[in-house]
Amino acid sequence: MPRTIEQQSFYKPKDNPWCAREKHQERKKILYLNAMKQSLSLNLDRTAKVPLTEQIRRAVAGAIEAGTLEPGARLPSWQDLAVQLGVARGTVRIAYEKLAAAQLIEASQATGTRVAPRPRAIAKNETPLDSGSFMETYQEMTQGPAFFQMGVPAIESLPATLFARIRAHAARAEASAPPLYPDPRGEIELRREIAGYLAIARGINCSPSQVIVTGGFSAGLGLTLTGLDLSGHTAWVENPGFPWTRKGLEIARLSLAPIPVDEEGIDIEYGLRHHPDAKLVLVTPGQQAPLGATLSLERRLRLLEWAAANKVWVIEDDYLSELQLVGRAAPALASLDRDGCVIHIGSFSKTISPAVRLGFLIAPADLISRFTEVAACLTPPPGPAVQSAVAELMQEGHYMRHLRRTKRVYAAKRQALLECLRPSVDADQLSSPGLAVLLKLPKETSDVTVGREAVTFGMSPSPLSAWYVSPESAEPGLLMGVATVPTRNLALSCDRLLELVRRFS
Repeated sequence: MPRTIEQQSFYKPKDNPWCAREKHQERKKILYLNAMKQSLSLNLDRTAKVPLTEQIRRAVAGAIEAGTLEPGARLPSWQDLAVQLGVARGTVRIAYEKLAAAQLIEASQATGTRVAPRPRAIAKNETPLDSGSFMETYQEMTQGPAFFQMGVPAIESLPATLFARIRAHAARAEASAPPLYPDPRGEIELRREIAGYLAIARGINCSPSQVIVTGGFSAGLGLTLTGLDLSGHTAWVENPGFPWTRKGLEIARLSLAPIPVDEEGIDIEYGLRHHPDAKLVLVTPGQQAPLGATLSLERRLRLLEWAAANKVWVIEDDYLSELQLVGRAAPALASLDRDGCVIHIGSFSKTISPAVRLGFLIAPADLISRFTEVAACLTPPPGPAVQSAVAELMQEGHYMRHLRRTKRVYAAKRQALLECLRPSVDADQLSSPGLAVLLKLPKETSDVTVGREAVTFGMSPSPLSAWYVSPESAEPGLLMGVATVPTRNLALSCDRLLELVRRFS
């Protein structure tokens, strides 16, 4: 039956629930825009010489760099912000385009405009670290996520959904298991898988009883140094070499003897001439960190011969495992050890994620009992759930397939980075050690300054000089991790980095 005029009056738009909902949403949008405008300090000065577009860009960029807008925070659309500010839509759109070109924001139809992922900053309520301290350097080298960051794997190469399902199953199994203290050496399933993997991929013949699961390489190094108790003795370290390792040896009160490296790895004869009384050698024989040389067979045999004759312990940092992008990875140094003087330490940080905090060491037969005591009392492994998940990943063959796929991805990224840099850089300035591309800089350039400035653009190359024992021997350069090479706007990132190099040269 048709409604009368009086009946129709009850259906005025203002009484329609759908209209009320739209008005509620509109009020929420206005409140959000007002709050966003206030947090960004977007008070435009139309009398200033600075264009309105530039004022908007500076306000948003300043809020991002100050931490007011955190990574992932949603920004209003440029249409809505233009209405709120009372400016033309094109004015805000151009500002957003400049911010996107600077990799400060990302826009997509699915999620809207958001602040791009950036290196994490120190919280405002945290006590600031001492300038020039080790921990300041540590945080600078581990901040992220960022382009060209070293030491972390590519996100897209890990079968994240599969691994998440396996971890969830392992977590449920752990929750339903009896509340007992786990084996301090690690879960037997994972130790068996590691022993089998090392036999195939690294040429090491060891039993599961020699495998001790750790919380990453650092935990394995700490366990080793505690078990060996070499306080006061001399240790060979590669120069350049991993800064954290040197700091760990210093904390353990060892005297550091920096040994130069060349295209054959650490110079054994130099060490024997200048520091023959050393009781510990720490090397990265597979791919020297950071220059990438593989320790030659002649030097490997010379090192093992001297170590066995003089009761010297050798720690092998197998930080990249078999992630060698050209050819097959060289066998581990421990595969040649017949006298039980090599302690092999590896981790899953570069192959799975540093967030899992999972690694392992292979203890020589004479040290199994001592290392197990240290693990039980001082350095227990991570919880059983993550161990069981990784064990299943390896047992089902997913881990090896993941490594093969990862090497293909990294090789393609490295090639793309080299092709992007070559037109602007001399050939002798570029090399590709390990999972990085090394850009050598002029002597007068401060690579540390360039690295710090690059952070503001979402890039985090590692300054080569920080890997040297002393500034006198340091060579300036930038180590650009290939795992975190951007898949989009690579040319823009390279141009911006080279511009910074020119500015500070």
